Amino acid sequence: MAINVSIRPCRQDECPAIFELWQAAGSIPSVTDSLRALELVLRHDADLLLVAETNGQIIGTIMGGWDGWRANIYRLAVLPQFRRQGIGRALVGELEFHFRQKGAQKISILVEGNDELAKVFWNALGDTGYQCDPRIIRYTKTL
Repeated sequence: MAINVSIRPCRQDECPAIFELWQAAGSIPSVTDSLRALELVLRHDADLLLVAETNGQIIGTIMGGWDGWRANIYRLAVLPQFRRQGIGRALVGELEFHFRQKGAQKISILVEGNDELAKVFWNALGDTGYQCDPRIIRYTKTL
């Protein structure tokens, strides 16, 4: 990273800034995008919603889920002007650390089928062990 970036857990008062970052980063909106949902994440696993910041500005975020069996990564987003500087990799690495602390042995990542930037990013992390699993098809239901 060419710039000085720190990664830390998100604070509850920063949740609105997370939504702004997701929008600026071009993240695909979801039915679960709400302040209440982020607050629940912070109450359940405060160390799994991380932010990257520089000079007091949040420039990236990653969210993890841990159910006691598997770890999941959601919402990795970096502002466009800060991409390709290792921030996404650093966020993933820090989240992996937290997952290991909880006892996770496997991580899954959900990528929107038409999100080419995300596919390129995760394919580039092949050198760290990430690989596409062609066996999986995901089904969802909105409640």
